[in-house]
Amino acid sequence: MSSVRIYLFLLVGVLGLVACGQDRSTSAPATSSADTTESTTASDAADTTDAEARVLVLGNSIAAGSGVSSQEAFPALLQREVDSLGWNVQVQNAGVSGETTAGGLQRIGWVLQRPVDVLVLELGGNDGLRGIDPGVTRENLRSIIDTTLSTYPEAHVLLTGMQVPPNLGQEYVRQFRQVYPTIAEAYDRVTLIPFILNDIAGSDSLMQDDGIHPTAAGHRIIADEVWGDLQPLLETRRSQDPV
Repeated sequence: MSSVRIYLFLLVGVLGLVACGQDRSTSAPATSSADTTESTTASDAADTTDAEARVLVLGNSIAAGSGVSSQEAFPALLQREVDSLGWNVQVQNAGVSGETTAGGLQRIGWVLQRPVDVLVLELGGNDGLRGIDPGVTRENLRSIIDTTLSTYPEAHVLLTGMQVPPNLGQEYVRQFRQVYPTIAEAYDRVTLIPFILNDIAGSDSLMQDDGIHPTAAGHRIIADEVWGDLQPLLETRRSQDPV
């Protein structure tokens, strides 16, 4: 708990930097031209094959791998996990630094053009840093989920929670903290990962100097956390495929 508290205080000092969406070097575009985006860290070759399943990571600078190489970011590590098992699964990284839930909602129709079996939804942190009404954040996230499940009814969503710094006020912090579990409870096909940085927040070795973005080692821990929920979903999906 103390490491999380340290992390939240560190967020205060760099609020302006992240909220303005700096470092878009690994950003996915908001509209077309997805072929040229560096943030699609899954193997480009996989795009030309018929994958058994596809995982879409829709997120912000954490998913985009700000401060680390694209192959060190957690979506690429998830791809390595499935590859190590010999599964024909594609992990598409649609992470954009500085992205808000509103931006994700604008992009969701584009990134859903390819089939999606699991959506890893890693958005909301920048909403909190900007002081956006938690009700707006909640509705944007729900709209992203609704769009995904209406397009692919058999898909599943892994919703990764985030926390905000205490300088925004106790009431705002309380409301924001309720956003993610409230959403997860409303859907049968949504699994909540309460706080994506829970095991690394406040660690000098697992967080970069900005106190916000994970190091390569931190991304490995995030990947392990996400994989714990993703693996059984993919196993279920594979077991349902016709022999």
